[in-house]
Amino acid sequence: MVSPQVKRQAVDVLREERGFGVTRACGLLGISRSLYGYRSRRPVPAGLCERICELAGEKRRYGYRRIHVLLRREGWRVNRKRTYRLYRDAGLAVRRRKRKRIGLFERKPLPKPSAVNRSWSMDFVSDGLCDGRKLRCLTIVDDCSRECPAIEVDTSITGRRVVAVLEHLAEARGLPLSITVDHGPEFEGQVLDAWAYRRGVQLNFIRPGKPVENAYIESFNGRFRDECLNEHWFVTMAHARQAIEAWRIEYNTERPHSSLDDLTPEQYAKKMIEPELLPPCGRETALRGEDLDEDRREGKS
Repeated sequence: MVSPQVKRQAVDVLREERGFGVTRACGLLGISRSLYGYRSRRPVPAGLCERICELAGEKRRYGYRRIHVLLRREGWRVNRKRTYRLYRDAGLAVRRRKRKRIGLFERKPLPKPSAVNRSWSMDFVSDGLCDGRKLRCLTIVDDCSRECPAIEVDTSITGRRVVAVLEHLAEARGLPLSITVDHGPEFEGQVLDAWAYRRGVQLNFIRPGKPVENAYIESFNGRFRDECLNEHWFVTMAHARQAIEAWRIEYNTERPHSSLDDLTPEQYAKKMIEPELLPPCGRETALRGEDLDEDRREGKS
């Protein structure tokens, strides 16, 4: 029993079941009579509880922390503790899904990316349609901004398809200096290797059986499966592509990211790109990244 609310409930139990007086029950639990009798008189803003329930219904896998960020964006003047109390009193809670237990091992921190569009991560996620057909998703994430530039969905994705997706991204936003991948056949094939050599992109392969070395994409895949794949029953391939693309846009533009100070990946990318919003060291890094990209386009070493 830590919170005052729980201690008040314990005093009520002692009074009702044991017949203790108020003074004795409060003394046994270590609270004052004034604290036991205190009731908040601060009015709850009209419509706040209803809005919390609406957001929880729309974003089923969002907890009270992300719902609180959405409320603040809408202009509600409420702190996190009140959001939690109203969220709990409404009987809302995100069901925790059981995860696989991983043995103890030495964890080494990954190098933190210094600029946007410098390093990406790629991986595959498998799912299925309602008729039993296999569904594969190629996920790509920017390691700095956590932004997802593309999710390719199909029953089968070969190395040539991976190259086609990367070529499309090259025209839309440019290519990074390096891409981190595992040892899948699509990534180890000659097609992607020749493309990377031609484009001047370095492929960083993780050690076999060490997915923690590709933690950025693994973290994204966990959110992708929990908030999208497990929440939809895909009827057709067109339905799957539409739902996944809608979730990707929401992830980039609406979903608050706790590791980015509750900003969206798109907002964080703009913050990192704009020189006036960067500290001096970050401004130098961004300018140096632009120089490297320009040298690579001109064919300089």
